Amino acid sequence: MTKVFNLAEAKDQLSSLVDRAASGEEIVIAKHGKPLARLGPMPAAKKKQKPREPSNALGLTYMADDFDAPLP
Repeated sequence: MTKVFNLAEAKDQLSSLVDRAASGEEIVIAKHGKPLARLGPMPAAKKKQKPREPSNALGLTYMADDFDAPLP
């Protein structure tokens, strides 16, 4: 359900309008009857994926003892 507020009303009630938008209500701010902006809830944050670590199919990692030795 969308509620429309005049710009002057929105200035006076900004804090409460932001709270209402955060709770899921859609708010439209208009100037001289023309819609200018819309307030709504932020989309849910995606879960962070843990960084990938190098490994083979079994999850084991191997590095030779002479990996960082000088080349011939």
